[in-house]
Amino acid sequence: MEKFVPIGERIALQRRRRGLSQAKLAGLVGRSESWLSQVERGARPIERLGILSELARVLDVPVSELTGNPPRTVRDPAEQHGAVEEIRLALTTFDFLTLVMRTEAAAPATEQPDLAGLRERVDRAWALTHGSDYATLAPLLVGLLADCEHAARGIEVARRAEVFALMARMYQAVSAVMSKLGETELSWVAGERAIMAAERADVPLLTMASVYRLAQAFVSCWRLEQAERVAAHGALAIASQMTEGSPEGVSLYGALNLVRAVVASRRGDGATAWQAIAEAERAADRNGTDRNDYETEFGPTNVGLHAVAVAVELGESGEALRRAAPIEANGLSVERRARFFIDVARAHGQRRDVAGAVVTLRQAYELTPEQVRYHPLVRELVRDLLRRGRRRPNRELLRLADALGVV
Repeated sequence: MEKFVPIGERIALQRRRRGLSQAKLAGLVGRSESWLSQVERGARPIERLGILSELARVLDVPVSELTGNPPRTVRDPAEQHGAVEEIRLALTTFDFLTLVMRTEAAAPATEQPDLAGLRERVDRAWALTHGSDYATLAPLLVGLLADCEHAARGIEVARRAEVFALMARMYQAVSAVMSKLGETELSWVAGERAIMAAERADVPLLTMASVYRLAQAFVSCWRLEQAERVAAHGALAIASQMTEGSPEGVSLYGALNLVRAVVASRRGDGATAWQAIAEAERAADRNGTDRNDYETEFGPTNVGLHAVAVAVELGESGEALRRAAPIEANGLSVERRARFFIDVARAHGQRRDVAGAVVTLRQAYELTPEQVRYHPLVRELVRDLLRRGRRRPNRELLRLADALGVV
């Protein structure tokens, strides 16, 4: 296993390679020399991903070069869920190609696909996705990938659009799961396929839901300009039809604005981030209740959760904890609730509150152990907390680190 090198040491190494002094690099990112010195020595953590992104831009290296996340092809097996390789292989199998080459005359008569059964399995896949039960989900998705592709080529033409609609939802689930597990390339591929399937189904809002998944994939791999462009174009397209818009369209419009808020916060653009949150709040108010249109879980509660995440990304830990305090998220999926706890834990971490961070991470872990164990932000937060507590280690933190496999 490759030795873990702290972020501060990686920044110092890249700075020296570029021939920059601490004062010069600090000035280029709008920080003081003493701040950078503390970061490089490990005395102060990078509290915002936006700052890390700016450092990477100035140093002309990928963010992963500073975080130490190895390329996905050589990723430490302890940090990669077993579901990833199963789904990766399924996405590249293409065992339906023999059907593509058959002429109608040569094609043997086959039973029509069981669309009701496929629909039940897709619904089940989304239930497992929201539950972060990836071990159970992986074989289900692997079977669906093959069966949906075969069904699209074996069903009568008049019903083919129904299959493509199911296929779009299935690929959206793949994209969502791969994004959660940090497999950004696979999330991107699945998002693109979801858009193509939704277009063939000729369901405009389903296409917008696929656009939303693609935007999230871009956020996960730090392609912030692409994420903003995709989310903004999707929101604009829906807004042009919202005068008589359906609740489903309003939900997608709001969800795309939440993506825009996260993107802006990662760039350190607080004004744009809070404007996007306000726009999402207006959409939530228009629908008036928490919904789950196109599996977005959009509504007032989810907007509140995203506001906490935005505050954390902007380094406003006090604001994040203030907004988190009144939120009651029991009506949302365990996946969303666990992610909320992760953001609250990050806020505690920014305030050097190790005990608070550990308690909240433990709550997240009890809800969705698979999501928490394999979430890159969690692993980095735990490593940072361990580095801070070298002299007086927190026993509960050590137990949690052991459960997560963090060294």
